[in-house]
Amino acid sequence: MGTAFAIVLVFVGCCCNVVSLELLVRQFPGCGNIVTFAQFLFIALEGFIFETKFGTKKPAIPIRNYVIMVTMFFTVSVINNYALNFNIAMPLHMIFRSGSLIANMILGIIILKKRYTASKYLSIAFISAGIFICTIMSAKQVNVATEGSEEHGFYPLIHWLIGIAMLTFALLMSARMGIFQETLYKQYGKHSKEALFYNHCLPLPGFLLLCTDIYNHAVHFSHSTPTVVPVVGVTMPTLWLYLLINVITQYVCIRGVFILTTECASLTVTLVVTLRKFLSLIISIMYFQNPFTTWHWVGTAVVFLGTLLYTEVLSSVWAALRGPGGKAKKAE
Repeated sequence: MGTAFAIVLVFVGCCCNVVSLELLVRQFPGCGNIVTFAQFLFIALEGFIFETKFGTKKPAIPIRNYVIMVTMFFTVSVINNYALNFNIAMPLHMIFRSGSLIANMILGIIILKKRYTASKYLSIAFISAGIFICTIMSAKQVNVATEGSEEHGFYPLIHWLIGIAMLTFALLMSARMGIFQETLYKQYGKHSKEALFYNHCLPLPGFLLLCTDIYNHAVHFSHSTPTVVPVVGVTMPTLWLYLLINVITQYVCIRGVFILTTECASLTVTLVVTLRKFLSLIISIMYFQNPFTTWHWVGTAVVFLGTLLYTEVLSSVWAALRGPGGKAKKAE
């Protein structure tokens, strides 16, 4: 029940969160810092009131372990959002981050000494190939969009490559954090709400380094077109409404992810998040009419095929088609 509920939270919360984020990014591509700060502040306040009982409840997991986890979590969140400043389209942003399965498996082999079946390695190869196809096609779009003088064409490409490098680093750091969480829960037990609070509360002082950027975007948000909030009938700037929706849906999303980390292995959590990203991708393409070529669809299909191979869905379907008499073996 806990796992199913968490999966629902992840899919509903995260997909709605992506829509609200794209609404913000389309008007202010550099608003990643204020979005991240608002998300962290809201979740920290909620946890301070309901989880720590205004600071009276002691943590079950030592603070020093949370400091390590928080350092990784803060770095991943800020870099992922800041990468949008580097001409990274939302569909590519989502596809690229779907490579977390690869990063998680590689680090699992290196750090936890895990071993996987041949089907798992094959699925990761498909996912890697799909992400590579989409990335190359997006790079060509950057070149086409900046065609003209050599100077103006070269700089945007370098700018875009910096964004790709940032996403790559965040991908590896996120996988490392997932493995660290998995080992912590094995040692100290499952404390998803506590981990959610400390992961968002402890990094708040770090936003002082970004206070100027956050303030400037807050001013821009306040000058956006006023709109009436449905149901309550209150009038507020449109961008603040989008940010409010983003913050609430982010809480629902991240709450589901943290529950999953206490119920499932790190790689399984990564798989659920990957599938959610693909649903978000389809929504982004259909709703926002983002540019998506035939090769992008090919890359997406290859990634999805790799995901199905990993979950052994294809082998289960084949076994069902053969029937009880077929005695089909279940893939390991």
